[in-house]
Amino acid sequence: MTTTTATDGAGLSVYNPYANVGTGKSEMGQADFLRLLTAQMQTQDPFEPMDNAQMVSQMATITNSSGIAEMNQTLKNLASQMTGSRLGDAASWIGKSMLIQSNIAAPDAAGQYMGQVSFADATSGASVDLVDGNGNVVKTIKLGDQPKGDINFFWDGKDEAGNTVATDALKIKVNGANPSRVASWATIAAVQSPADGSASKLITALGTYSPSDAISLA
Repeated sequence: MTTTTATDGAGLSVYNPYANVGTGKSEMGQADFLRLLTAQMQTQDPFEPMDNAQMVSQMATITNSSGIAEMNQTLKNLASQMTGSRLGDAASWIGKSMLIQSNIAAPDAAGQYMGQVSFADATSGASVDLVDGNGNVVKTIKLGDQPKGDINFFWDGKDEAGNTVATDALKIKVNGANPSRVASWATIAAVQSPADGSASKLITALGTYSPSDAISLA
């Protein structure tokens, strides 16, 4: 190893602390900085010693940089663990049904349509129409007199003779009252984990939803 020096006008050798710093590493570690600072102090010009404030500033800079790097790595590791945990929790929902706010009802594996309408006040004579893509009413479900709150409805997808008459998603239309919310049950078919590390998504026949969108789970 060679040491590069320069001579000032007074004949004193001035140490160049950066002469031996290689270019193999893109960033300076904490140990490298301390060795460099020690050498710089030992060979400093006695007529122009390093300012205390400057030395403290340099030490604070490398300490903060090192601390931030370690903190960033720790946060990345923690985020990875949390993402894996969230994905594992969400994956346990596959095959279950979630109640979500939607005016569309899709049949489950048994061909059943299930949903819920909510009323802010008591209702009388309300009903629910299930409408196909052509605007035809496939089924009318009479709710009768109901108190305020959540009212569940159900249809097996069959006519009075027991024949299956609907297999596609149907629109929910409420008659005779103004609901504060319309929701339907959907089966969770899969879990999607976004590449950007954001929260997992639940895939259903009605679309993709966040776990927080679930009103209820069954």
